[in-house]
Amino acid sequence: MSELPKGQSIEEKQYLLRFNADTKSHLTVLDAEVCMSSCPDKLCTIFCPAEVYKWEDIRMHVGYEGCHECGSCRIGCPHQNIKWEYPKGGHGIVFRLG
Repeated sequence: MSELPKGQSIEEKQYLLRFNADTKSHLTVLDAEVCMSSCPDKLCTIFCPAEVYKWEDIRMHVGYEGCHECGSCRIGCPHQNIKWEYPKGGHGIVFRLG
């Protein structure tokens, strides 16, 4: 089994991930108004390692196709405004070692 080189950047490590995205998101922002009015820092855009959450003008865009399924959004949203579910069977992240 090969080992990852030490000192690898997060971007290099993310290259080892592959995704089999479903057509329906497994991530849901429950109330867009909460993001707009109660969360000035848009923390999910900061703590998500896959950068799934992007604030665009007046709404949160969720690029679920690249989700690492780490669950940080499930516990990191200070308003509990993100619903996280496992992707439907056969979909989601696929780990591979190069």
